Amino acid sequence: MEVEEQIIRELHQVPRWHHREILDFIRAKKEKAGNLMNDTVRASEISLKKDWLRHEEDEAWADL
Repeated sequence: MEVEEQIIRELHQVPRWHHREILDFIRAKKEKAGNLMNDTVRASEISLKKDWLRHEEDEAWADL
């Protein structure tokens, strides 16, 4: 059984008054994952910026 199916099955067994808390938890996890991705992108940009902004790099990509 896939994890998603297990989550749904478990959710149906939880009292409805807990559903808002579960939804908040899921949204917090999504937000944290998005923030981690943004941090990774920013770190990559900072470290690669010195290579991206070189004249040689512009020439290499000029024909594309």
